[in-house]
Order: sequence, then C-alpha cells, then structure tokens
Amino acid sequence: MIARRLLAAAAAILAVALAFVLVRMTVRKVPGRVERYGMVIGVKPEKIEYYKKIHAAAWPGVLAKIKECNIRNYSIYLREIEKGQYLLFSYFEYTGDDFDADMARMAADPETRRWWAETDPCQSPIPTRGAKEFWSRMDEVFHTD
Repeated sequence: MIARRLLAAAAAILAVALAFVLVRMTVRKVPGRVERYGMVIGVKPEKIEYYKKIHAAAWPGVLAKIKECNIRNYSIYLREIEKGQYLLFSYFEYTGDDFDADMARMAADPETRRWWAETDPCQSPIPTRGAKEFWSRMDEVFHTD
C-alpha cells in the first residue's frame, strides 16, 4: 500500500514537472522573432534643441549598450501636436528573449544612467501613462512586412 502511494506521488510529481517543462518550451521566445515597440513621451519645447543636439552625437557607450541589450532599428521622431506642445515617438525592435532582464541591465549601466540624466529633464511623461512608465508603450494595431 505504501509503495503504491509513493509510486503515485512520484508519478504526480513527474507529471507536474513535465507540464512545467512543456509550458516553458511554449513561452520561450521563438528564434528570429522580433518584438516591435512604439513608445511616446512629451518633450519640453525649451529643451528640443538640446535634445536634438545630444542625439546627433549620441555617446558610443550608450549605443553599444542598446545593441548589447538586443535592441535594433531604434528611431526617435519629434512632432508638434498642438501649438507649443510636442511629442517624441520612438520605435525599436527587440530581438532578445528576456526584455525585462535586458532593460534592467541597461538601467544598471553607469554610462546609460548619465545619458538619462541628460535626456530625462527634456522629457515630460504623458498624463495617461502607466504607473511605472516614463515613456509610454503604445499598442500596435497594424503591421506588415
């Protein structure tokens, strides 16, 4: 009787472990799959020229960290949406398999933190941003290759 219970318990544990492995296999990033991100934030009118100037000579270490953190095809656009009110729109593609870990690694980089100390005061988060957002992620509604 005890042997049957032990065998049943072992089989149940094995089934749970196998189910966990199968779930992990299905949620892993598909090789070659690209996640596209569109983000938006306000930019202070009096800071636009400085923002453009610093991005025209982006720091090599910051650019290297962006690439190291699996981001490619990164662009930032500027648009006046109402008289004196401006937005920045960014687009990038993420090719890694753990976005949160890569973003944490980027945020821990001292040179990137110094860069953000220059750029963050130029920006103003939008009123409808999420609780932990600075740049606000946008929903993709259409894409074609």
